[in-house]
Parts: sequence; C-alpha cells; structure tokens
Amino acid sequence: MSRRRKNSPAGGTQQNIPAMDAFSNSLFRLGYGSQSPLEATDYPLTRMTGNYALLNSLYRSNWVVQNVVGLMVDDMLREWYSLKSASPEQCKAIQSVERTTKLRDRISTGLKWGRLYGGAAGLILIDGQEDLSQPLDMDAVLPGSFRGLYILDRWQGISPDAALTFEGGELVPASYNISDAAGHTAARVHHSRLVRFTGRELPDLERQAELYWGESEVEALYKDVVAHDNVSANMAALTFQANINTMEVKGLEQLLSLSSPDVQRRFWNTMQAQSVLRSNFGVQLVEQGNKMTNTQYTFTGLQEVYESMCLNLCGASHYPMTKLFGRSPAGMNATGESDLKNYYDYVDTLRESKLRPILDKLLPVVARSAGIEALDFEISFPPLWTPTASETASIAKQKTEVIVSTFQAGLLDAGVAIQELKKLEDETGLFGSLTDQLIAAAKGKTYQDVTAMRDPLAGLLDAPASDIPTGDALTQDYNPYHDSSNGRFTGKGGSGTIGKTKYAPSSQRSKSKIQLKPKTYARLTGVLNTRYPGLKEGDVRTIRDAKRQYTVKADGYGGFELLNIYPIK
Repeated sequence: MSRRRKNSPAGGTQQNIPAMDAFSNSLFRLGYGSQSPLEATDYPLTRMTGNYALLNSLYRSNWVVQNVVGLMVDDMLREWYSLKSASPEQCKAIQSVERTTKLRDRISTGLKWGRLYGGAAGLILIDGQEDLSQPLDMDAVLPGSFRGLYILDRWQGISPDAALTFEGGELVPASYNISDAAGHTAARVHHSRLVRFTGRELPDLERQAELYWGESEVEALYKDVVAHDNVSANMAALTFQANINTMEVKGLEQLLSLSSPDVQRRFWNTMQAQSVLRSNFGVQLVEQGNKMTNTQYTFTGLQEVYESMCLNLCGASHYPMTKLFGRSPAGMNATGESDLKNYYDYVDTLRESKLRPILDKLLPVVARSAGIEALDFEISFPPLWTPTASETASIAKQKTEVIVSTFQAGLLDAGVAIQELKKLEDETGLFGSLTDQLIAAAKGKTYQDVTAMRDPLAGLLDAPASDIPTGDALTQDYNPYHDSSNGRFTGKGGSGTIGKTKYAPSSQRSKSKIQLKPKTYARLTGVLNTRYPGLKEGDVRTIRDAKRQYTVKADGYGGFELLNIYPIK
C-alpha cells in the first residue's frame, strides 16, 4: 500500500512523490490505512511561543511553570564565575562594579524572560555614548561609565531588523528597533550594544519564523502541564466523594411525584436539617424501616497516575523530581543523587552555551568601567555538585598520590608539583597555604634534591670510583680482639687463644686486609641496598658518610666486598 506525499521546495512547484509505508496490517487495523486510533494522531505546528497572553497567564498562575522557568537560571548563577588571570585587586574592582550595577540580578532576569518568551535582550547602558545606533566604542568606556543592563523581553517593544551579521560565530540581526507604547520607533540599537537571551534552540527556518529568537521552554511541555493540572484537580475533587451517606426512604417516589409542594418542601427542609445536625457528636433520626448506608471511596492507583504525570513533566523540562517538585524519589535506597548529578551536568552545558557568551561580551565593559585597561580574561565556572567530606578526602588523596608519584619518578620538578597541588584548592579546599614564593623557591629541584635534605642517610652519595685514591695509608676501624688472618673475634683473655668466637662475613674484608666492624658493615649494607637496589655481582659503587668514603663491590646477595676506604678531609 502506498500514499502520496506533498513536498514543496522553496521557489518551486509542488511535487507529488509516492512513498511506501513500512508497516500495514489491515486485518488487525494496524499501520497505514487502518482505522487504528494511532492513525488519528496529528502534530500540528502551533508555534505557541508567539502566544504572549497564554505564556503570561501560565507563568503567573502555575507554580510548575514558574519552577521550570526560574530554577534552572538560579542554578546557573548559584556559583558565580571566577577569573584565573586577574589579580585579587582587579577581581575586587570588577566585583564592585557588578554589585553597583546589580549585574548578576539583571542577567538572571534576562535569562528567565528568554526561557519564558523565547527571547529577551539586555541593553548595555554607557555614559557618554547616547547614540545607540552606533557601534559600542570600547575605547570610550571610561571608569565608572557602565550603568548596567536594561532588560527587554521580545514582546516589550524590541524587534530585529532584516539585515544580519555574525557575532560570536552566530548569525544575528545587525540592529534592533525599540518601540514606545504607541508603536512608534523610539530608538535604533546596534547589535554590539545588546546582549541576547534566547530560549530553546530551533532549526534555521523556525528560528527565522521566531525573528531569530528561540523557543519558549513552556511550549515543549505545555501538554504535560495540562495533563498534570487536570489529574491533580480531579484527585482533589474526588476527596468530596470519599464518604457518602445514603438513606433508603419508603415511598420516596410517591412523595416526590404525588405529594403537594408543601409536603415536599417540609421533606427537603427536614433532610437539610438532619445533614446540618449529623456529626460525630450528633444524632440522626429516621423512621423505622428506613435504612442508612455509608459508601467510602478508595483512592487506590491514583498515586501511580499522578507520579506518571510528574515524571512526564520532569522528562520534558530536564529537571529531576527532587528539583522540580521538591521531594525525593520513591523506592528503596533512592536518594536522587545520581539524578542531581545528571541535572548539574546539563546545567553546566547551559552555562557554557548560554552564560559564557554573555559574560564574554560584558566583562570587557565591566573591566574598563572598573579602571582596568587590558585584561586577558580566563573565565571558569566552579562545579555545582558539592561532594561530601569523605568524597572530598578521597579525591584529594587520589590526586595527591598521582602528583607525588609523578614527582618521585622525576617527571616533574618540585615547583611544578607544588603548583599542581595548589590547583586542587578549588576542588578540595586544601593546599591553599602554598604560596607563589614557595613555588618559585622549589622550581628546578628534583626529588633527589629534596630527599637529600630530609633523608637520615643524607650525605651517602655516589662518587666516581676513579676519584678515590688507593694505598695503605688509610684510616681503618680497628678491633683489638680481631684476628685478621682468619676473620675471627676472640674473647678478652690476654693469651691470644681463640675462645668463644663469632664469625663475620668474609666479604667485609678487602684484598688489602681492611676489616670493618660488624656494626659498620651492617649499616653500610643497608645504605648500599637502599641507594642502589637490585645490584648485580661485581657492580662497583661508592658510598660515604661524614668521615669516610667507601668503595665496595656487590656480591649479588645484598652484601659487598670492601675495596678501599678513604678519609674525608
């Protein structure tokens, strides 16, 4: 089965192009050409963004719409930007101008009206540059000349011209007309003097239809707002029918049809009086034979229906349930943290796409108004998600260990390592006491340089073996109870006879019969293995302490053979 579709290219005539449907089952009334209710679904192009009265009424009367429009903006501006390239004095001067002009509040207002109406503009007011039709002269922005932003929504008398130009990589109107209450053009404004606040992004043709503004955030979720409000209102109305009393009256039909009006009036007056008197403490009188019944309505399943309406609104508005409706999600171990993290990720994208272009245009003006002639701006936004104390400690530990291990491997010098630690201050709140002077003092120092000053074995450094003289005129450790011929230690007896003996490793003696005390040999063995782990048999190294320099040859088992000792003068 086929159908014909109309395609109307720009500047051409209508063409009928046959198109085949992918699915059809006439027996079960499914697919194209069937009588299925799904085939009756239609999506007309309404462009509700152009309905100012409806948008205004929704915003003023519906709290869900107010939250959709405002909460996202509040979160975008909750953590203000920071300037990494500015000095503390420059940041303080810029913040003073922002407080004086209420710039943060003005930006918030512009973003909200842009989300509600699809577009808004902020007029940059500069003393001495009253001709708004001319481009903004940055060189003429004097200290104290910036007066703030004048916010106009798209329905407040501002309309773009047909001429277009590129600004910040975006095609925008070259100028705008501001009309008065009577509809007359009051001012013509150059695009450099305006800050644009747009709603949801649209395709190019729809963007042209909206006069190069965006789509209202309310348009995409209007049907879900209607469904939510109707379900909520019906649930509230059902509470009036939660408890209904019914009384069976014998001959009621005859009473209402055959009795005189006076009798009927007395009957209704009696029933109304009983309804007023009936309570937990009152008594209702009925004739014998009449029957009273109480019908109670159960609300089973209504909560699930309402929850589904709320979830539809959350999906359409990019808000989690915790944020839009102010309550935690249902279910075991449901905290909403993952939903909030995803939400803050989306807010971060809006800060980059919506807020950063605005700040890039305003900050040069604010800086010159603060008396700063030239400033290389480097804007960064602090993270919106605040980790717990344990999460912060874990992050600090992991990142610190990476920096320390990289420093110990010799890939960073001490100055760079300290600088990297200081960068963790904004994220972890730690290492804020690391000063620039400390970083400069540690610049160029390696891990070996730093540990040489703190290691208890400091001074045991290697030296070229060729620089060590040899000979017999060496200062040696001497033991009067040591027999150099066999390496044994005798007792204190004066006969020289070997008594109780203790053998020392033969490798501690040199070929020149140089003998070390066992304690000294053990100490030097530890130093050798610490400084030069993994030595092979025959490797020659030099170590020294405060008084002597030793040339040793490793035996491959952690010990060594002493070659020479040289006193350090």
